[in-house]
This record gives sequence, C-alpha cells and structure tokens, in this order.
Amino acid sequence: MSPHLNLDIPLRPAKSAAMSSTDIPRTLIGLPDELLAQILDHLPTQRDLHAMCLVSRRINKVADPVLYKSIAFDEPQHHLTFSESLIRRPRRGSLIESIHVDYPSSELSDFMHLNHSPISNRIIDPFSRTISTMSNLEHLKVSVPESLCKGIGTLFNGPFDLACLKSCELFYQREDGGYWDLQDNIQVFSHPTLETLIIRRARLDERGFDSLEKPSETDLRVLHLIDCDINDDALSDILLHPEALKEISITQQTKPFPALEEAPENVEDYIHALPQHSLESINIDFPTLHGKNALRMRDFEELKIFKIRDYQLFGQASPRLHSVGFPPVLEVLTFLSEISKDEEIIELLAYTIENKSIMARSLRQLVVANDEHDLPWAIVEACEKSGFQLQFG
Repeated sequence: MSPHLNLDIPLRPAKSAAMSSTDIPRTLIGLPDELLAQILDHLPTQRDLHAMCLVSRRINKVADPVLYKSIAFDEPQHHLTFSESLIRRPRRGSLIESIHVDYPSSELSDFMHLNHSPISNRIIDPFSRTISTMSNLEHLKVSVPESLCKGIGTLFNGPFDLACLKSCELFYQREDGGYWDLQDNIQVFSHPTLETLIIRRARLDERGFDSLEKPSETDLRVLHLIDCDINDDALSDILLHPEALKEISITQQTKPFPALEEAPENVEDYIHALPQHSLESINIDFPTLHGKNALRMRDFEELKIFKIRDYQLFGQASPRLHSVGFPPVLEVLTFLSEISKDEEIIELLAYTIENKSIMARSLRQLVVANDEHDLPWAIVEACEKSGFQLQFG
C-alpha cells in the first residue's frame, strides 16, 4: 500500500431503487473515526498501516490505538527509544494490549558497548518503567538477559501497575546457560488478574514466598513450568493461592543441564504439592523423577486429563502391593514414555481397563507412546473387550 493513496475516491454503495438522488457517496476520509479505525485494524500488514499513517494527521491519530495495540521489541535500542518516546506521548502506553520483549544477551552487550556504558539503571529503569505505563496491558512475554530480571520483577510488586494483565511468559537468559532465580519475580504468583503463567528455565529454592505479606486469592488458571528446577515445598507454597488452578505442566529434559539442585527425586513430592480440589489437567513430562510407590490420586476430584510415565504412575517397587488410586472423573490417561515390558505394570493396567467401572468409571481413552505393533497384547485385548479408545504415538 502506497502513502499516496487518493482517499477522496467515493465509496459508492450498490445502486438500488430505494436510493435517493440526493444521497451523496461518502469518501474514506469522511468516515467516522470509529469506522475508520476498524478499517485500519483489518489491513493485512503493518507496512500497510504505517503507509496509511503518512496520509494525514487525522489518520495518523486514528491509527494510534491500532498501531500500538501489539508491540514487539527485538532489539534493546528499539526498547529504549520507545521508552524515551513515552516521555513525550505518555498516552501511548495505555493503548498497548500485548507486548513481546525478545533479544539475546549479546545484543544488549553490543548495545552497551556502542554507548560506552556498563549495564546500569539508565537502561534497566526505562525498560521496566516502559512496561509499567501500559495500564491496559493484557499479554506480556519476556525473553531478555538476566541483568533485566530484577527490574522487570518489580512490576509484580504491589500496588500493581499491570491491573489488566491476563497472560505472562518469563525467561531471563544467563550467559552460562543456567537457571535464573525465580525469587526475583516471585510476586508474579500473587498478581490478582493473571490467568496464564509460563516460566522457562527458572530455579526456585525452598523459601517460596519469603515475605510477611503473602498473596490472597488469585485468578491463575494455567501454569507451565518449562525446563525449571523447582523445589516441591516452594511449589506447594506458591500454589496455595490460585483458588481455581485448572491446568499445570511441569517439564524437564531427559538429561537436565545444569544438573538439578532443587527439584525432588520422586514424582510423589510434586503430586503432593499440587492443589487437589481444582486441577483438571496435569502434565508431568519429567523423565528423571522416580516413583517408588503407585500414586494415590483419588483426592483429585476434578482431574480429567493426566499425562505421566508408566513407572511414575505405577511405582518402581516390586512386588506392587497397591494399585493406582485413579482420580474419580479421569477421562484421558496419556503415557509419555513407551509402556514397559514389566509384567506387573502390564497386569495392573490391563486390570484397570477391564474393571474401569470400579477403578476409573469415567476413563475412556488411553494414549500410549508405543507403536501399534509394540504394545503388549494384554493391553490391546483389554481395550478391545472394554470398548476402550486406544490412541498410539
């Protein structure tokens, strides 16, 4: 789209018998601001929108809410330049609904080198202050060097600047590839309006909320801890306050690097840390966790989807004297690893499927990582007899 558009071209409606000869076709430039803003919002690319902003001062003004609704900073210079522009036009901060800040440590180091300055408050304060001006911000995604961690973390300390925040993703890059300290952003768990939270490569020790003032009830619904090293007692502490947490995912690599220091060795410790009254979906994709005994899950009254490994669910102690206590309304059970050749596990799983009216009456689907030809026949036969839905891979 060119900035040299002829906006005086009339928008001619289709002729009809009911149209009066006195009807005057309206031009694009003559449309009301609200309608013009909707048209600008449906332009196919940002380049088209920028071109329209060059047409006139009025269109440039009308385009502001559209142009600044969603912003991505992929260079520290862009972030700092926008921070400084808000001093002149602070209203723009309230227009932003979504922001993605994503640049590596190397770019920040190069930026500081060019400015002949170490990383200081001159950089950190404007970066966090920029976000704090966004009073209508709903979605925040942060992937920046660890040097900005504490500055951005202050945004989550009360009183809350981000009163409309709905989703947040946090990742602070360490030069050694290690885990950043979640304690510096711990108050994000007490944010009153936040519904979805994703944390990447963070570490949290046993302190949890190490303060006198702990959060009250929050709106957190979805929590993903991706490649994190989280103490189970701290996890229990931070999950006391989301009264309606529906989904949690805890994942880690097969060979974590750096080595885990805070995470427990047994899957039961994480299970015991989770709220039992509200969760509907649990995904524990954490290969290094062991399971001594079969899990007791009866108290998870709302759990419908459960993803785990077979040895973590059924335990590794032999002989297995206890069967799994399945959640009463569980519908889908997913095994994240292939079902092993362990005869006791095969027997317990087949027994559960055949007697699901007693063991897990709502269970209707089993998802396995095995190939179809590699699944133990006893499991396949039990599914066929019970009319049970079996899904591979």
